[in-house]
Amino acid sequence: MLSPGRRATLVRRVRLIVAATIAYNIVEAVIAITAGTLASSSALVAFGLDSTIEVVSALAVAWQFSGGDHAARERVTLRVIAVSFFALAAYVAWESLSGMAGAERADHSTVGLALAALSLLIMPFLSYAERRTGRELGSATAVADSKQTLLCTYLSAVLLAGLALNSLFGWWWADPAAALVIAGVAAKEGVEAWRGDGCCGPSSPVAASAPSAMADGADAATCTCPSGCRDGCCT
Repeated sequence: MLSPGRRATLVRRVRLIVAATIAYNIVEAVIAITAGTLASSSALVAFGLDSTIEVVSALAVAWQFSGGDHAARERVTLRVIAVSFFALAAYVAWESLSGMAGAERADHSTVGLALAALSLLIMPFLSYAERRTGRELGSATAVADSKQTLLCTYLSAVLLAGLALNSLFGWWWADPAAALVIAGVAAKEGVEAWRGDGCCGPSSPVAASAPSAMADGADAATCTCPSGCRDGCCT
């Protein structure tokens, strides 16, 4: 079990990570949406919208950890994160399919390529730090938010590939196709966040015990993870 001092340290760490994530994603969203609009790039605009959704997700986690009883706000925060994923997936899917149907060609975007490369370097560190801290705290919301940040890493790679293929070879369809990948991954993460009712972090006595012990009533009251503790916090 975590000592009060260690728990307070981890909570402060989550707040700092969330603050850094919010600051970076605000800048990222403004640049991506502006550059995407100028270049008529649905993938770049989708990437900027994902950054906006990530700000919403991080703000929800910040709200959760701003109160004294973090666990009481866990479910509401997870729902906010899940709905933000679903909203992103629906909008991006519509825009990318519309772009394919109209054969709208995206222009080259040097700013978009540089932004995707930079995010590909920064986001993994923020995601790892928050995931590790969330697991130790036993917080499903912190882990879900870290997956939102990790999603940004994957999307950076997809965006970089789509923009590069369009710029180098004129493959106009690579841009909306990259946006569709973004939508699919966002929908998947939304489902997982919606189902993430609990979290067995390493600080939980259940996580340290044998998987069979999870069926016990006392353990179930402490941790609501599936049998074998295979949720995002434990894997």
